[in-house]
Amino acid sequence: MTISKLALEFVSVFALALATAALVTLLWNIVGHAETSIDWKTSFVLAILFGVIQTWAKSRENKRY
Repeated sequence: MTISKLALEFVSVFALALATAALVTLLWNIVGHAETSIDWKTSFVLAILFGVIQTWAKSRENKRY
C-alpha cells in the first residue's frame, strides 16, 4: 500500500469515527444530563485511535495477499 492510499484510509476512518463519537457523546449528554454539549476530547482520541488501528490492520491485510 502506498503512502497516499494509507493517508486516504486514515483520513476516511478518522472522519467517520470523529462524526460517530461526536454524535454519541452529544446524544449521551442530552439523555443523561439534559444539555447539548459534545465531548471533543473523547471524540478526537477515539477517532485517532480507530484511524491508526484500522489503517494498520488494512495495511497488514494487504501485505498478506
